[in-house]
Amino acid sequence: MIARPEILPPSAAAIARAADLLRAGDLVAFPTETVYGLGADAGNEAAVEAVFAAKGRPQFNPLIVHVPDLEMAERVAVFDDRARTLGHGLWAGPFTVVLPRRDDAPVSPMVSAGLDTVAVRVPAHQVAQSLLRAVGRPIAAPSANRSGGISPTTPMHVAEDLKERVAMILAGGRCQVGLESTILDMTRDPPRLLRPGRVGRREIEGLIGPIAVPEDGDGAESPPPAPNAPGQLASHYAPRLPVRPNAVTVGPTEALLAFGPDRFVRGGAVRLNLSPEGDLHEAAANFYAMLHRLDQPGCTAIAVMPIPERSIGVAINDRLRRAAAPRGGSSF
Repeated sequence: MIARPEILPPSAAAIARAADLLRAGDLVAFPTETVYGLGADAGNEAAVEAVFAAKGRPQFNPLIVHVPDLEMAERVAVFDDRARTLGHGLWAGPFTVVLPRRDDAPVSPMVSAGLDTVAVRVPAHQVAQSLLRAVGRPIAAPSANRSGGISPTTPMHVAEDLKERVAMILAGGRCQVGLESTILDMTRDPPRLLRPGRVGRREIEGLIGPIAVPEDGDGAESPPPAPNAPGQLASHYAPRLPVRPNAVTVGPTEALLAFGPDRFVRGGAVRLNLSPEGDLHEAAANFYAMLHRLDQPGCTAIAVMPIPERSIGVAINDRLRRAAAPRGGSSF
């Protein structure tokens, strides 16, 4: 019989227990507004190494450090005025910034894959905030799933995927945003968008001015020599079944992930709709949970109807492209 992690509702006692486990070097999964994170004491190299092992994650792929506020973030990374402006304007929330790592940062170099930069964010979820304050240390926390697979947005997603690899799951319900945080690399000039998310380009540029995004040119397509933040691998966020984006038809043995009115799309062995009303934020919140449900052995592929390339639809399409990429790709 396969061991299962302890799954507890986020009471004060459970959060205190989770904090004790983290300080002792164990791994704890906890909810954020984006997806569930697999937390480890960022300063404990053995615990950080256990995160990579639990996920089967390559050690060249850095982790995001989660902290409760800007004050602790400044103990981890070197902030200039622009980065501080972003922190004041976008935290707490689904936004990650890549900055130079402080020489005296209380984090293991393994968190940053040995680079001199660090990705850091302040989550808005109340349970995540309570846990981070109870621990009192920076927490390294990638998504709480096996590397390359579908990200978890419910406690059961974590339990089914990681099983005994995690000591405890704080069950804070379903994640509201449903897609990973926006990541901005502030070590480049202009700052470069590494991963789209709920926080969009317009919000960022309203605070600090122009940034580079991959479709703009001006060097934006050129990635750094090694990934300095998550979400840059070509194949990522993938179910077991092949994914077929921008589908306008569906085969009889395919599963259909629809968006908006789908009454004119016939067929499909199984059908789910991200948002019958065409609400992109609802679609984002449903995206991973529905991919989990459609990833069934009886189907041959997951066909996904077109998603508008605007607002958080940009982030949904980013995840779809990576989910549909050839498996095992190592480019980023």
